Amino acid sequence: MDSVRAVLQPLTHSLPAPLADSGRSLIGAYCYKTLVLDIDPFGAPECLKLAVSKGLSIGIIGASAIVKIPQLLKIVNSQSAAGVSFLSYLLESGAYLISLSYNIRHQFPFSTYGETALILAQNIAIASLVLNYSGKKAGIAAWLTGLAAAGTALFRQDIVDFKTLAWLQASAGVLGVASKLPQIATIWREGGTGQLSAFAVINYLLGSLSRIFTTLQEVPDPLILYGFIAGFVLNAVLAFQVIWYWNAPASKTKGSKKQHQPITAEKVNAGESTSFAKVAGKSPSTRRRG
Repeated sequence: MDSVRAVLQPLTHSLPAPLADSGRSLIGAYCYKTLVLDIDPFGAPECLKLAVSKGLSIGIIGASAIVKIPQLLKIVNSQSAAGVSFLSYLLESGAYLISLSYNIRHQFPFSTYGETALILAQNIAIASLVLNYSGKKAGIAAWLTGLAAAGTALFRQDIVDFKTLAWLQASAGVLGVASKLPQIATIWREGGTGQLSAFAVINYLLGSLSRIFTTLQEVPDPLILYGFIAGFVLNAVLAFQVIWYWNAPASKTKGSKKQHQPITAEKVNAGESTSFAKVAGKSPSTRRRG
């Protein structure tokens, strides 16, 4: 370890002031000195855990900026929302909106919830596209208006006090869990993932797992922790479905129609043609004429 310090300390002691200040504000002066200046990760295990938590949080927030972009592009390029549940996005957006207001009003570190705002914005866009390609364009205005009204109420103390907000946060955990169920049911019913993005599902799974760790380290709030644990379990179910139906993108209903109707028609036509040929070939009158 001494040889590592000898190599790294000249670099860590000469970091630009803005970078050093950012490090101190992120993990605190004591942990910055221990981990960056002294390079002693084993001297303070709590600092190492905090640094890992902050690193994961930054990664989650960075990934969340693009996590739903593949889903959005998939819907736009195919001009179809097949396999994507609007109800799932409605419930998830409601849960995210409540969690965002809860975290902001309790002044928790942004690194522990920053992805909520970014994913919420992408959810709003995707849900609007689902309505558009499902032939429900009139519902887009109602959806956006309702979301704006709910957001305004949640951030106002005179409308929603902290006690009520705590109850809503508990319900947000339930909403977050419930938001996965319509999507799971849609995939199972249609026998395929349709336009559902595997990239988004896998990133959700990894993100929820990471958030369990960061919440344990930085946010002493069981309401938030239980929500992430439940979300991880159902994200795991979705990930399993994506893998299971990887080569079966079409729905059961559409697939059964495509297979059943043409085959029936062909069988009828083929049967009629075969019967006619047999009758024509085996008819006594035909043989006598030949």
